[in-house]
Amino acid sequence: MASAALAAEPEAPLAVLRRVFGFPAWRGLQQAAVERVVAGGDALVLMPTGGGKSVCYQVPALCRPGTALVISPLIALMEDQVAALRQLGVAAAALHSEQEPEAQREASRALEAGRLDLLYVSPERLLGGGMLERLARRRLALIAIDEAHCVSQWGHEFRPEYRALACLPDRLPGAPRIALTATADARTRADILQALAMPDAEVLVASFHRPNLHVAAAAKVDGTNQLLAFLRRHHGAAGIVYCGSRAKTERVAEMLAARGFPAAAFHAGLPPETKRAAARRFRAGEPMVVVATIAFGMGIDRPDVRFVVHLDMPDSPEAFYQQIGRAGRDGERAETLLLYGGEDIVRARYFLSQSAAPEAQKVVMRTRLEAMIAFAETASCRTRALLGCFGEDFSAPCGHCDNCVAPVVEFDGTIAAQKVLSAIWRTGQHFGAKHVVDVLLGHASEAVARWSHDKLPTFGVGKSEPSRFWHGVIRQLLARGVIDVDQDGAFRTLRLSAENARPILRGETRVMLRGEPPPPEPAPRLRRMAEDAAMPEGASFLALRAWRAEEAKQQAVPPYVIFHDSVLREIAAVGPASLDALSAIKGVGASKLARYGAAVMRVLRGAADASASPPSAGRN
Repeated sequence: MASAALAAEPEAPLAVLRRVFGFPAWRGLQQAAVERVVAGGDALVLMPTGGGKSVCYQVPALCRPGTALVISPLIALMEDQVAALRQLGVAAAALHSEQEPEAQREASRALEAGRLDLLYVSPERLLGGGMLERLARRRLALIAIDEAHCVSQWGHEFRPEYRALACLPDRLPGAPRIALTATADARTRADILQALAMPDAEVLVASFHRPNLHVAAAAKVDGTNQLLAFLRRHHGAAGIVYCGSRAKTERVAEMLAARGFPAAAFHAGLPPETKRAAARRFRAGEPMVVVATIAFGMGIDRPDVRFVVHLDMPDSPEAFYQQIGRAGRDGERAETLLLYGGEDIVRARYFLSQSAAPEAQKVVMRTRLEAMIAFAETASCRTRALLGCFGEDFSAPCGHCDNCVAPVVEFDGTIAAQKVLSAIWRTGQHFGAKHVVDVLLGHASEAVARWSHDKLPTFGVGKSEPSRFWHGVIRQLLARGVIDVDQDGAFRTLRLSAENARPILRGETRVMLRGEPPPPEPAPRLRRMAEDAAMPEGASFLALRAWRAEEAKQQAVPPYVIFHDSVLREIAAVGPASLDALSAIKGVGASKLARYGAAVMRVLRGAADASASPPSAGRN
């Protein structure tokens, strides 16, 4: 394919979409975004992960004269996008700090010669080393700012260097700009537009609904067995397990490895080579579990991530949505699970109270944290609750979250709440949850006896219910702000929130609570779970995957930049008998047809011949 940067006559956007990318039609708001930028206008595009945001600037880059500048925060993301574009026959390159000198020189020469359709750079690289001066001498087709929520001080992954991009209209005038993100509420959107000096940008907001994502949350009862029970359902699949601390990622990864799961830890404090090795394995398509802090994931383009688990609660719906969005980018079903507990709520509120952020920012952070807590505790549709955090009114239950699939049983917990509040009050508001539950259950522990709390009227009033029931009531009252927590030295003690607790104790407010699920069964080791193995795939699909894996290894690229699994599945299902028939399959553009068409047809014929051949007779 000839470079669009050198083409005399630009192609129509739809023709580029079909010929280069192999997609027959636009998805969602792609057409509106592409037409806006091709016409020279600015745009802010919000689409869910996997919604096709990159097409919104990659197609205009091939339709407008010049080189498109793409500003991206992560090297892994740049490398994956460049590799994928080169597979499509597009002249793309990246400039970043981890390149070999010769690769940097080649990219620079291609830029100076006008041979690049797209150039990917980080904000730091763009703003330093004379890069702006070099680009000012080139004709720019457009400027794309990816992961644009990083621009906003209200965003969950704010990066100060992104604010300096406000200089672009003055330093690189005349090029339309398109900012893209998967997560931004109304406040963040307004801040992005202001920070990037894009007052006339058209704001295009797609639905945040991901129908292929099964969203679930559960209170921590036995976190290890809950996690293992979840992972057993995904044996042989790739996924991410997020933890709130570096130490926890290492503990969980070691535990999973000891039980037979291919797991690796990832956090910012690990040696660089250890992190690179884990990322390489994951990008190469291995069926593995990455146990990580949020340092892992942004910029991960792998489409076949089948699950995301949170073992600790994120501090905002935006962060949560960004992280679960890394699952199911291929449009196939994927599962997410949030495991949370009262300690998560207490810890998050405490850290927020200790934050050095300006008070106005702390107010916003507090609002988002409380929205995250409400999402975790909701008994109604989780998808509706999550989308509501982004200002989207999702009128009907989604039908695919845990609360829709298995509706939660609620009960009148007013008396149970009164018992908990009374026990906290009568013990002087100087004890933690375990001590309060011991009093309710009538357990004469050493501390209960020492403080004579076995003489209180509340001693034993809750013995008809198990311990986990009372811990669940305390967690839910914490979430609603009926109970607060004080940091008393090394201990966290429960106390009543007078404003919210008094009406409950007086019987003026009815309290509806979620029923607690039964405790998980102990999880057997992976090697004993043959019955949980994935359903076998067809011979043609497996043969295509094997061919793709070898091809990717030879080219040193991730397998999914050659063809996604979804494309291979359709090829296997359709069984095209000719190159023309193969070209009609979504995702098979002209470049990939020319590069791989003959090989794919050979693989299909080989799989068909193997299936048709009768078993060979044994020798005498």
